Amino acid sequence: MKFIYKNSPIFYRYVKRKGEVVNVYLHGWGANYKSLFFCADEIKAPSLFVDFPPFGQSDKNISGWTIFSYATMVVSLCERLGIKKVNLVGHSFGGRVAILVSVFCPTRVNKLVLVDSAGMKPRRGVRYHYKIWRYRWRKRLGLDVSGCGSVDYLALNDAMKKTFKNIVSTHLDEFLEGVKAQTLIIFGRDDVETPPYMAKRLNKKIKNSKLVFLEGAGHFCFNDNRYLFLKYLREFLWEG
Repeated sequence: MKFIYKNSPIFYRYVKRKGEVVNVYLHGWGANYKSLFFCADEIKAPSLFVDFPPFGQSDKNISGWTIFSYATMVVSLCERLGIKKVNLVGHSFGGRVAILVSVFCPTRVNKLVLVDSAGMKPRRGVRYHYKIWRYRWRKRLGLDVSGCGSVDYLALNDAMKKTFKNIVSTHLDEFLEGVKAQTLIIFGRDDVETPPYMAKRLNKKIKNSKLVFLEGAGHFCFNDNRYLFLKYLREFLWEG
């Protein structure tokens, strides 16, 4: 199914089951709803999945979006479907969105699950600062900089590059104290994209939170150690 938000068609899939609280699954950057769809089979509850544009079956040509646009889009979809109470499960980029929805709509969010979540201000090393210096130096000299940037960044069109820059430069540390929902933080112990120190910071700043690490798992911990991921997720969403 699709609905229109900011003149853009947004694809979603709604698995309707009995239950007052809907589990809303928010995928990571570059993925689509299918990355988390296995949860619908394992956790028997009403479940909503969405493709964040420009990925999956959603609009490929959005412009002018910020991280806040994605958050308000999720809220608008819930309102469109008449969903009043949700459990948010956000992976990586989806965690960014889930954090903001939790802060701005606290009465709507029952529980929050952050899976290898992005959004924390990263520690920057020498290598990062060298890349920035090299980019600025080449640009100042009029040299080609088209190949400078991450793989995710280079794969985007010009409009989406602006959105991507906004997303990665908007750090959510200051929002964390506003999260009131009971929160479970699940990270892969070997995650290098959102390292363990970010998980610990989330745990420290979100007052009502619990942190678990999945050993031998990386940024896609739900693929690397699916059994334990589902165990923790199921127990958290079903308890109380």
